Amino acid sequence: MRLAVRVTPRGGRDAVEGWGRDEADRPVLKLRVAAAAADGAANAAVIALLAKTLKVPKSAVRILRGETARVKQIDVDGLDEAAIRARLGGAEE
Repeated sequence: MRLAVRVTPRGGRDAVEGWGRDEADRPVLKLRVAAAAADGAANAAVIALLAKTLKVPKSAVRILRGETARVKQIDVDGLDEAAIRARLGGAEE
């Protein structure tokens, strides 16, 4: 399952902040990580946070696009849309 996330690095804590909309009015999951966006630390924190929240191994979460951007395309192996919505709450329609 693929999902779009918007990441705030150096956000003071690691947290899933819920669903929002991007500039094209598509749903994005808002994340905050304490790590800085340097040397891949924020990306590693995003993967760890999503894996923990979704209750999947870190190896099941990977960044497909946007490694250096705030908005990233994430792939989660082993979960369908219904399972992700159940674990994260439904996306805003």
